[in-house]
Amino acid sequence: MHPHHPTARALRLPLTCRLIAAAALALCGASGVMAQSSVSMYGLLDLSVSSIKAPGAAEVKTLENGQMSTSYFGFKGVEDLGGGLSAQFALDAFMRNDTGAIGRFNGDAYFARNSWVGLANRYGSLALGRNTTSLFVNTLVFNAFGDSFGFSPSIRHYFTSGTTTGDTGWNDSVKFNSANFGGLSFTGHVAAGEGSGGKNTGLSAMVFTGNLGLGAAWQQVKKGAAVDDTTTWQASGSYDFKPVKVYAQYGKVDNDTTKKNYTISGIGGDLTLGQGKVLLQWGKISPDIGANRTTGSVGYDYFLSKRTDIYAAYMSDKVSGLSSGTSYSGGIRHRF
Repeated sequence: MHPHHPTARALRLPLTCRLIAAAALALCGASGVMAQSSVSMYGLLDLSVSSIKAPGAAEVKTLENGQMSTSYFGFKGVEDLGGGLSAQFALDAFMRNDTGAIGRFNGDAYFARNSWVGLANRYGSLALGRNTTSLFVNTLVFNAFGDSFGFSPSIRHYFTSGTTTGDTGWNDSVKFNSANFGGLSFTGHVAAGEGSGGKNTGLSAMVFTGNLGLGAAWQQVKKGAAVDDTTTWQASGSYDFKPVKVYAQYGKVDNDTTKKNYTISGIGGDLTLGQGKVLLQWGKISPDIGANRTTGSVGYDYFLSKRTDIYAAYMSDKVSGLSSGTSYSGGIRHRF
């Protein structure tokens, strides 16, 4: 979860440059006549009364920020350049609205969620700057608790348990997001090393047809002397039986620096009941060396409106050889 801020130096990425140039040419295959433009502001606030106990640690009772979704605010804009081509940007900042502090933690970059500018047409979009990784998106789409760092076993196992490195967003990156072609979409992105180790690379694909959803993601992190090199892949799926939707994930993380490897598996489901949902998710980290970690969460999320929901959640988090971790929260989210 700690972003890396390398010193900028000369790049030696001939293949990457060729890929960027080819994507830019494809996006620019349209006339450059200026037309309409717009800028909007948006965000999400999440606060809860919580009791948090990590495995082997003491219980802490707190008014906690971001248990179900990390709070943030942002700005995005689009300018119609004519002929189906548009310029776009996004600037998103995480925040801790329990104290008013910016960022997810002290020292986090101001616009750590997104900070990019790019072009888009009917084939997709090309964004340059700090971009959210495809692995993170794939992980949150295919589990019942979404992007919850507080209660999603999937998110916690990939991004806060010492397995995958490189954060949920990459600095100095170029990302291509394809359009949706009959339910199929894909991404490709690379983060320049800029003198701080090799580059990061990621690929993903998703397909949704009828009630079935499938996803796959792969990434390799080599950027930064203070960050372990890791290679991660994940395969995911979901099926909506209405009112029950089920999820499954399976992946591996190979730490090329420590030579320690992890298998991560998970299953879950949600049940729609009127304006609310019952949420269930279970996951396990199985390292080739060291203790297993097993995490299970249950929750209920009730929408008061399209923008506001209240929730209650409980999590059991167990690491072999340590006292069990138990956390629970009751909170509210509001989107604007």
